Amino acid sequence: MSDGTGTPDTTAGSPGGTPGDGPRPEPLRFFGTTWVNHDHGYAVRRAAVTAGSLAAAVASCVVLRFAYQGLEIAGSGSFVTVLVVAMFAICSALAFRNTWDGFGRRLDPARQASLRGLLAIGFVGSLAAYFFRSLIEAPGEKLHRATYEEARARHGRRSSHRTGNPAKKRRKA
Repeated sequence: MSDGTGTPDTTAGSPGGTPGDGPRPEPLRFFGTTWVNHDHGYAVRRAAVTAGSLAAAVASCVVLRFAYQGLEIAGSGSFVTVLVVAMFAICSALAFRNTWDGFGRRLDPARQASLRGLLAIGFVGSLAAYFFRSLIEAPGEKLHRATYEEARARHGRRSSHRTGNPAKKRRKA
């Protein structure tokens, strides 16, 4: 169980329902555990995630275009306009890189918390990274697969050394 909430622990190292089950795969957002065997509508889900992230990125760019037009209408000056455009461009590039790196390795939670504001401003970059990664695989699948395979190998090594229940062992007379 996880954290006393009564919900089962679904991490890659968590044991299954019975002692011989081994580790269970960690679910991915929008995919659950279908990424393990690419079954139960995995391809359809991946197509939907790809289309959805692209649509969200395009809609976000339209909203940013309205914001840019608002700055032009307000007559705030070219310096402020350039500053705002540069801020969104730089934050989007940093958010893209951070999101892309998060698909390949576990990121430090403290660093993620400190970057939360920057990532919120660069939301277009995060959506673009999600779109491009979903063209290749389910976002985060490679990292989760490596963790799951490692946990399965560890479980296999642990369980292969056991030959039976030591309590039932016959004593030699």
